[in-house]
Amino acid sequence: AAGVSTIVAPTAPARAQAMSFSKSVDLTHTLWPDFPTFFGEPGLEMERMFSFEDDGFNQYRWHLVEHTGTHMDAPIHFSADQNAADEIPVDKLVVPLVIVDIAARAADDPDAQLTPDDIEAWIESNGDLPDGCCVAMHSGWGEHVRSDKFRNADEDGVMHFPGFHPDASAMLLERNVNGIAVDTMSLDHGPSQDFATHYSWLPAGRWGLEAVANLADLPAVGATMVVGGPKIEGATGGPSRIIALV
Repeated sequence: AAGVSTIVAPTAPARAQAMSFSKSVDLTHTLWPDFPTFFGEPGLEMERMFSFEDDGFNQYRWHLVEHTGTHMDAPIHFSADQNAADEIPVDKLVVPLVIVDIAARAADDPDAQLTPDDIEAWIESNGDLPDGCCVAMHSGWGEHVRSDKFRNADEDGVMHFPGFHPDASAMLLERNVNGIAVDTMSLDHGPSQDFATHYSWLPAGRWGLEAVANLADLPAVGATMVVGGPKIEGATGGPSRIIALV
């Protein structure tokens, strides 16, 4: 009897599903020497080393405070032994973006905070928080970045701007959320004396972004955030290029 052989066709290689987006939005403010800072002192000095006119090329030396401009707070910023900026896995820096809008409340109350109620209202309107997302507070404060209102310090030096309520960060710690972001200069609101949000969020191995721009240009859900954080050994954070893909 003739033998019967079976020919098995080679399996086609699996194809990754293509991702597409229709636009990109820059969530980064331009950093200049007088960008408002938490301590009120310039965070950037640019020292010219070479000029095109004299040397045939341009080059500056930067004297830079890590937490200046649109920047990352790495977990090590408020902890003893968590990841520095260069140690954050890159797959935790490309994430779904959730935007919680408290701009109307912040317009009336500069000390407004994003609360668990705001998160619950967002979930009721948009569904569950996407796995691994960044939750961003849109307070409208980015409009003030070129004025004294960004710091909004009173006669006693106390600043007044919105931030995350510690109860909101505690709520998000129970979810698969990689980062939180604000359009103000601190994760905690301006009058905070204990930095409770920083001290709960960052030591848990999560990252934060401060002074994020253009959140009003994005939907509440559906964008992907790409965090171009600093890859400097041991950095506690640093100016970052943040992009949203929609």
